[in-house]
Amino acid sequence: MASPELNLDDFLSRFQLLRPQANRMAINQRQAAVLVPIVRRPEPGLLLTQRSAKLRKHPGQVAFPGGAVDSTDASLIAAALREAQEEVAIPPESVEVIGILPPVDSVTGFQVTPVVGVIPPNLHYHASVDEVSSVFEMPLAEALRLGRYHPLDIHRRGDSHRVWLSWYQHYFVWGMTAGIIRELALQVGLKP
Repeated sequence: MASPELNLDDFLSRFQLLRPQANRMAINQRQAAVLVPIVRRPEPGLLLTQRSAKLRKHPGQVAFPGGAVDSTDASLIAAALREAQEEVAIPPESVEVIGILPPVDSVTGFQVTPVVGVIPPNLHYHASVDEVSSVFEMPLAEALRLGRYHPLDIHRRGDSHRVWLSWYQHYFVWGMTAGIIRELALQVGLKP
């Protein structure tokens, strides 16, 4: 199925006009943040990483650059920008932060705040070999196509929760990353 046309101005207008609605409260206390990088192109892209297979947590998973807030971070936005620089060499000053999405709980006990930012198309990514095995871009219109995400209900320790699954090329996009992308699609007014 073809993706609808979506230019950056459309995306920015929709994102800034439609306020995110928290559909549930995050309960985890430890703070983390991820950068949701939108690549400024005539047909914008969404930058994603694949975590190194050597990592102890979430090895090999598709993710946004990000991580735990540390004592040197002035804010959640600062944490997301610092982590993006450490993981894929995105200079913080090159990110135009346009807003945040409601925080989500991770299975590792963090409350993760997605920070949405626009980055220039000519950045040279240098993946941290310790943390990132690859960096790739998905067309934003394709990423925000709600029909590409399929629900899976998981029952763990007496609780039930839904995760979202999708494929892009040879990348399996699922869990919190797919959930954040899907929330972004809903935020800009795309219908399920």
